[in-house]
Amino acid sequence: MGYYFNSTRPFSLYESETKKPYFIDKSDMLRKLIPLVEEGNNHVCITRPRRFGKSIMAAMVGAFFGKGVDSSSIFEVLKISGENDYRQHMNQHNVIYMNFIKPANQSSSYEEFIQQIEKFLIRDLRKSFPDVDYWRGLSSADFLGMIHEETGEIFIFVLDEWDCIFHKSFITDEDRKYFINWLATMTKDTGYVSLSYMTGVLPIAKYSSGSTINNFKEYSMPTDTLYSDYFGFTDAEVDELYSRYETRTEPPRITREDLRYWYDGYHTLSSKRIYNPRSVVEALDRNSIQSYWTRTGPYSEISTYVVNDIDDVKKDVALMVAGEAVKASVEEFAATSMNLNTRNEILSAMVVYGFLDYEKGKVRIPNKELMDEFEKTIREREGLGYIHRLAIESERMLRATLQCDTNTVEEILQFAHDTETPLLDYNDEAELTAIVNLVYLAARDSYYVEREDKAGRGYVDFIFYPEKQGQDGIILELKVDDTPEAAIRQIKNRNYVMKFQGKMAEKKRHTGRILMVGIGYGRKKKEHRCKIEVL
Repeated sequence: MGYYFNSTRPFSLYESETKKPYFIDKSDMLRKLIPLVEEGNNHVCITRPRRFGKSIMAAMVGAFFGKGVDSSSIFEVLKISGENDYRQHMNQHNVIYMNFIKPANQSSSYEEFIQQIEKFLIRDLRKSFPDVDYWRGLSSADFLGMIHEETGEIFIFVLDEWDCIFHKSFITDEDRKYFINWLATMTKDTGYVSLSYMTGVLPIAKYSSGSTINNFKEYSMPTDTLYSDYFGFTDAEVDELYSRYETRTEPPRITREDLRYWYDGYHTLSSKRIYNPRSVVEALDRNSIQSYWTRTGPYSEISTYVVNDIDDVKKDVALMVAGEAVKASVEEFAATSMNLNTRNEILSAMVVYGFLDYEKGKVRIPNKELMDEFEKTIREREGLGYIHRLAIESERMLRATLQCDTNTVEEILQFAHDTETPLLDYNDEAELTAIVNLVYLAARDSYYVEREDKAGRGYVDFIFYPEKQGQDGIILELKVDDTPEAAIRQIKNRNYVMKFQGKMAEKKRHTGRILMVGIGYGRKKKEHRCKIEVL
């Protein structure tokens, strides 16, 4: 019926998604929205990292409520059809559906962006309500108010990617304030809004001063549970998708464990594990495990803050690349797009954009896909100094280990310790573990590296499972204030070799040699020794 008003676009977008082989039905989220529509004057903002299904869900909301198209062919076979009164709301409402990405991409200034939106919306409304007087210069918000007063019509707003304009180079801080005010004028205290459903990446509350747009209840992944099941894939949903994949793909090249290792690792407030949905679908559709994350925009800007090392963020990155979680608060995200002034703001921004997972007061790198992105940054950014140099040395470290060259292994470990003003204290066990991870960083290109913490002091274990057939496997034991021979004995006594062989059998993969690597570090003399035995 119109470009924004009762548009056919949300129906077309959602219908095409439902026909795809790896579609997951999350229509039961509508059960939570129907009561809000019935109450009226409700405003919901759901923030999630990009690639977590926000636009698909926005299209679903628009397709279900909007009068633009009869969508019964879609929803009568989805979960929402189990709701007794779902037909009372399906296609019974006036919906203003906006995805802000297109006008943002087609504009070269904020004025052009907002004028384009206003022009199309007013055009739609004039065509649909010709008996309501309109005069030149009237805003869309004022026109909607007049329509409501004269006809009693009320509206549902579906506003997708509300914050995409904030990442445009032409947007200023003043423009951001104007846009927040525009959203408030459109939705707050109007009388004509039954529901505003808005999505984005950035937390809207942090961009609004005082009471400007406090009508929205905001729901984020780290801090709320109400909508947590509807964005991202759960373990059960990935099981379902993998079953479809095995049925329709010949030959299947992806294991269920691959999906967990590469794309799992995010958490909701209730600690439910969540997969990156776009990457899971891409991998299954292409029958190929790889990184589908695109390093653009905010990631590059955040990495600059890491290089600048505000409040020892470099140290945090080093520990997280090593598999550690670090304490952080996600409540202090900056009030302007990339104006990050503290450690917590930088780490919080990484959570908001999906580069880090947040759980129980700590942040970590969630999975292999994101770990690869951090590793690339470490290898490419010379400004990371000590960490960068260790990452470069990691290629030589892996070669030396595979060649059983213990002298070079000891030399590189000593370099890690003796580098002038090292980033990490090194006598702390977690930081010692981080160093070992960094000097073996290159191994992650061709190995699945599993780390196992053990009870007791002074040691930690690494097992390098090869990704390719016939490749050597590595079992590495680190001992503090003990000998490499003792480390080798522990590998044998704890039957790590049996575990290694069992995992390889699960993957239906044979290996070449199995290298048992023992590394001893003496705190007193600050020296490393290495011993390698071959099975």
